[in-house]
Amino acid sequence: MPGEIWTQDALDPEAREFYCRTLSVLNEAQMPYLVGGAYAFERYTTIARDTKDLDIFVRQADFDRVMDVLSGAGYRTEFTFSHWLGKAYSGEHFVDVIFRSGNGVAEVDDSWFAHAAEAEVLGIPVKLCAVEDILWTKALIMERERYDGADVAHLLRACAEGLDWKYLVAVLGPHWRVLLSHLILFGFIYPGERTKIPEWVMQDLVGRLQAELASPAAQTKLCQGSLLSREQYLVDLHHWGYLDARIEPRGNMTVEETEAWTRAIDEDK
Repeated sequence: MPGEIWTQDALDPEAREFYCRTLSVLNEAQMPYLVGGAYAFERYTTIARDTKDLDIFVRQADFDRVMDVLSGAGYRTEFTFSHWLGKAYSGEHFVDVIFRSGNGVAEVDDSWFAHAAEAEVLGIPVKLCAVEDILWTKALIMERERYDGADVAHLLRACAEGLDWKYLVAVLGPHWRVLLSHLILFGFIYPGERTKIPEWVMQDLVGRLQAELASPAAQTKLCQGSLLSREQYLVDLHHWGYLDARIEPRGNMTVEETEAWTRAIDEDK
């Protein structure tokens, strides 16, 4: 599905110039990056959204180099959150430079680049995050103020028949219950299109559920709700004694990083 992305038509000239320059700077420096966010979502679903930033995805190993290139181009840069995100500013416009999801789970690695799609943004050749990688990051976003379940359903409606399902199931790994929940909801949302989900995928995931039901429950007092929402399960972690699934060694975040991410809740509202 090559070609321009419709969201671009709504950009004001200053924002368009900023995004064009950013992509050109990264291309000229031969930086490995992927475009995600609203641009990739619209490319796959045709659902247009007003966006005030540009989401660039990079490997963590390339993060410092990418930020140095943007800083050298005159942008003000900051390492906003040490576990997943930096920003590059030019006036009121900015770029998010992302190497992991906010819950610490979905880390950008070589497989993201192997599955990436060729496209153009603002007439500039780029690689887009693959549908599968967008899906598994969105599947784990269930905040009170932001629930990405509809995005998951729309991506499945548009792309399910061409997905690399083995890859998607593999990257969700131990979080397969979350994928199963979205696939069950997809059949509810689009009852006439539920066969877009391969039968073997449903059988595999339901088989895991059946095997789990036949086994003794884990004794660990663990809350994985913090992988879905950084706010709504704080009572479990701070008052009811549950372990936080985001924290090392189970997750990819330190205690200090989870605390910083929690403090930022009010700033983001």
